Amino acid sequence: MSLRFCNLVLRKCLRCPAHVHVAAQVENASLFLNTGGGGVGRLRTTGQIGLHFTPVCFIASKAVSGTLIKSTATETHDRLCHHPASVPPDNDDHKALMVNHPDQPINSKILKVAIIGAPNAGKSTLSNQLLGRKVFAVSKKVHTTRTRAQGILTEDNTQIILLDTPGLTTPSKMKRHQLERSLLLDPWNSVQEADLVLVLVDVSDKWACTKLSFEVLKCLAQNPNIPAVLVLNKVDLLKTKSRLLDVTMELTEGVVKGKKIQVRSAVKPGRGGQDRQVAVAKPDGRPQECGVSALEGRDSDSPASLPEAPVGNSVQRVLSRQELRTLRARRGWPHFQDVFMLSAVEAEEVEALKRYLVVGAKPGSWQFHSSVLTDQNPQDICINTVREKLLEYLPQEVPYNVSQTIELWQEGDQGELEISLKLYVKKEGHMKMLIGQAGQMIARIAQEAGKDLMNVFLCDVKLKISVKVKK
Repeated sequence: MSLRFCNLVLRKCLRCPAHVHVAAQVENASLFLNTGGGGVGRLRTTGQIGLHFTPVCFIASKAVSGTLIKSTATETHDRLCHHPASVPPDNDDHKALMVNHPDQPINSKILKVAIIGAPNAGKSTLSNQLLGRKVFAVSKKVHTTRTRAQGILTEDNTQIILLDTPGLTTPSKMKRHQLERSLLLDPWNSVQEADLVLVLVDVSDKWACTKLSFEVLKCLAQNPNIPAVLVLNKVDLLKTKSRLLDVTMELTEGVVKGKKIQVRSAVKPGRGGQDRQVAVAKPDGRPQECGVSALEGRDSDSPASLPEAPVGNSVQRVLSRQELRTLRARRGWPHFQDVFMLSAVEAEEVEALKRYLVVGAKPGSWQFHSSVLTDQNPQDICINTVREKLLEYLPQEVPYNVSQTIELWQEGDQGELEISLKLYVKKEGHMKMLIGQAGQMIARIAQEAGKDLMNVFLCDVKLKISVKVKK
């Protein structure tokens, strides 16, 4: 057992030289959010040197954004970077890592982040991108994530625990579609134990981006002491980028971190069109251009001005009937600490959010060893990966009615992982659909799932899938 553990730690310690292009910090630069004339909002300054956070943009406190700039500017070209952790393919190895005492450094920091939102908002995609390795299943169909899972991001002296949750649903939908109870309870339980909540919204969905769902609003209202950040996702699918400002105004009710924001048009010299900008009222009442850093914290001058979340599990507020009626009439939430606009499929755009989480971490003991990537065991990752492919390639309700059993899981003669998986379907027609013409569909699923598992386990994977009708 100890030899296996040492081997895992050595794999974690692989390093590579990173050539980082860094922009120097610009003193007293005026920053603003510009979404006119094409690209997703680009961060600009009045100085000569730009801050390379494009094309992602966000609205944050001055203290937080200043720290992000400083942390970026201190990087050098010869900096060594850790590869993302991997998942050991052996169950015993995984258990050894999970129970092993965290190898935390002096001055360790930690932050537990719950990611919530409507089904198919991109929560698992964002979690995978933050971790740097795909460990959570992703598909275009709803309810891909069935239970809460944890992803662990460890950088230097900071550990970020991502709580990837199912899409928020209602008891009536759970009963109507015969969904697992975990889909209803896990998001709420995750928020209660989190230090920070990321509310993910799909801006390409014309209904979702105009109003936060009642379930999201109720979750936020019942946990008012836990800071929340709005993340507008899938901005790459939005044809009119200036629409992002309207969405921000709608979903924040025009208030971010206690400051009123204003959207106005401004004609730029030398250009015929108009750009839309965000402005926030200064203490003296005059508007100030803003994007990243013009929203100043109300009561904190520290670099990470996220409010302190309660220690341990917070107690949810019990909302009165009048409060619930008021929530149903609301379209947004005026208590967000910050707003991010990004595409979760783009690693560069997620990097700014990752830096934000690292900066916002609080002093505290780590919960996991630095070599742990997820609390999911290897078999669960395999089953979820195959299920992802079933959701991707099978129509309508068919993939939701397929069950799986792992019949073989062993290490081969050449060190490869051999997996034999059996799929059970309820109808002969579903079996024919799953196998496909000349076995092409089942072969494609096995090939793609095996490739994903190789990237997670960092070893060769031989995946064999068979199908049977369950009588």
